Amino acid sequence: MEPSADPAARPAGAVLYARYAGRLPAALEKLAGPAHGVVEVPLHVAWSGLRAYDLDRPRLRMGLYRTVLAEGGHEDLVTLLNHDLLVAQWPVLRTLISRHVRTAWEDAFPELAAPVSSAA
Repeated sequence: MEPSADPAARPAGAVLYARYAGRLPAALEKLAGPAHGVVEVPLHVAWSGLRAYDLDRPRLRMGLYRTVLAEGGHEDLVTLLNHDLLVAQWPVLRTLISRHVRTAWEDAFPELAAPVSSAA
């Protein structure tokens, strides 16, 4: 077996990237989570601390998205995250999540990585 074929020889960053990329929805439009109200996340996503997030409170909404992006599986992503909220929050949210999560999402969905143009 070649060293590069051995999963244990893969850099940790590559393993993390693959983990996050493997959870992604087929399209951003598949994110069908709520846009308002209180969302309670399952224990496998938030095993300690806050588990109920009020989407109408920006800081709590951002906390929910950070937690689900980092810890949620595919089904959690599509049922807890909302397409419009994710896109609207992404410019700030991308600075609050790990590089591996951010890169996996922006590689899969280039519209997230698009620079925001400023009005003159």
